[in-house]
Amino acid sequence: MGFLSPRALFFVLTTLWVFAEFVLAKHAGITRHYKFDIKLQNVTRLCQTKSIVTVNGQFPGPRIIAREGDTVLVKVVNHVQNNVTLHWHGVRQLRSGWADGPAYITQCPIQTGQAYVYNFTITGQRGTLFWHAHISWLRATLYGPIVILPKRHVPYPFPQPHKEVPIIFGEWWKADTETVINQAMQTGGGPNVSDAFTINGLPGPLYNCSAKDTFRLKVKSGKTYLLRLINAALNDELFFSIANHTLTIVEADAVYVKPFKTSIVLITPGQTTNVLLKTKQHSPNNTFLMAARPYATGPASFDNSTTAGILEYQQPSSTPNTKKTKLPLLKPKLPFFNDTNFATNFSDKVRSLANKKFPANVPKKVDKQFFFTVGLGLSQCSKNQTCQGPNNTRLAASINNVSFVQPNTALLQAHFSNQSKGVYTTDFPANPPFKFNYTGTPPNNILVTSGTKVVVLPYKAGVEVIMQDTSIIGAESHPLHLHGFNFFIVGQGFGNYNPKKDPAKFNLVDPAERNTVGVPSGGWVAIRFLADNPGVWFMHCHLEVHTSWGLKMAWIVTDGKRSNQKLPPPPSDLPKC
Repeated sequence: MGFLSPRALFFVLTTLWVFAEFVLAKHAGITRHYKFDIKLQNVTRLCQTKSIVTVNGQFPGPRIIAREGDTVLVKVVNHVQNNVTLHWHGVRQLRSGWADGPAYITQCPIQTGQAYVYNFTITGQRGTLFWHAHISWLRATLYGPIVILPKRHVPYPFPQPHKEVPIIFGEWWKADTETVINQAMQTGGGPNVSDAFTINGLPGPLYNCSAKDTFRLKVKSGKTYLLRLINAALNDELFFSIANHTLTIVEADAVYVKPFKTSIVLITPGQTTNVLLKTKQHSPNNTFLMAARPYATGPASFDNSTTAGILEYQQPSSTPNTKKTKLPLLKPKLPFFNDTNFATNFSDKVRSLANKKFPANVPKKVDKQFFFTVGLGLSQCSKNQTCQGPNNTRLAASINNVSFVQPNTALLQAHFSNQSKGVYTTDFPANPPFKFNYTGTPPNNILVTSGTKVVVLPYKAGVEVIMQDTSIIGAESHPLHLHGFNFFIVGQGFGNYNPKKDPAKFNLVDPAERNTVGVPSGGWVAIRFLADNPGVWFMHCHLEVHTSWGLKMAWIVTDGKRSNQKLPPPPSDLPKC
């Protein structure tokens, strides 16, 4: 064979290089760029206009769309007076902890006039997640969907839908939410509740003055729609239903699940659920209300109202001069606000696919075991402060009686630079400081301690955490969210966890894999995860009021031995405190 001319050789090499790039791109994904300008926008809801913090003037904020394997770069520029951070809720952030977003945990906030580029790659995930602000109560208006599509030419493990529709639930206050929480923190009492719930930013026809602010879903008969449900509400778990329609659950927290049918979905703040809606074969002579209202178990007051949208069928085209008749509206039946039975049965049905393609890699070996009590208590107010609780106390929330104190330096920076002194201590208790009947009569002393304490986990440790609700101020469901990991829900029950009897009933075969779980009201939940992601990872209640009161803690996962098991250094534009 003769030698190729330089030109031909160049052509062959270029072709090979382009082909290699193509093969790589097919598997490695592409880079997607977004620009988020944080700015004020006047928005009118419930007949009242107020200035809210938004991304690009949109409410809810823009949708992020990526494929599994893609890298996402979001340049966030802060044009408002508030300090801001954004969190990409449920994104695993493998070795990209600097982009996770909780203020003073993985980063200092982006200050007025400053910018920061969040840079992360979506690894081994597909489905629905969402982004939201992660500082104070700014996520009341700063949130939007994250849609992760499978890699190219990879089908869904369920029928291909005709159309996909994000449905994001939120909460609306007439007052400024920063004022609401600041006042509550000063008095030590509970904050004022919201004035409305919203579907895609709209309260709907059941609120005064909101008929025009109603989300309408227009559908064709005989089609399948994928509804990407997201609960971005601040303080409320929600029941959701569409009148006279059955939904098929196919995914939870961006993990495919064994499909099951239901007429009602329970979705807690921080959770996402993909459902298939199969429309009726023939256009019915009705419109259908889709409604959401709270599941509330605690002693505190809550916004006992209902947000609604309208599902309407496209009618067969009629002759031009026939008048449009107003079709009767059917309403769904939703459970009572405190229907814990329904909540339990629903979450029991959520199971991993656990097949060859989508295995459930439940850690079988437990290296580190924790028992966390989760709930409310009281803390002492300073002498110069007047608080509403008995003997000048305020409401507080804690894990193992430690109410978390937010540091002034980001934990991840302190950890990375080995400068933890004065920032955090590594003595977070693995068990409650004293035993009591957690779901029975509360102990005499219900004061919590406070501090910035963390747990250090060795790389690749198998971790089991039992989270036990307490009835100190009142039994209550707590949606706990873990950053940086998915975990498996291996068990749950009511009353006090029994370490002798309960583990025998654990499901290690096909448990639900999630990033947010409701600790049952007056009960317990057991989760397992593999500590394979070096960095500092926040774990907190996704009811924002409980996070404000200290129901939060952090895990530090140490570096592994190999270079691809270590946390890379911080980006040069990481905000300073």
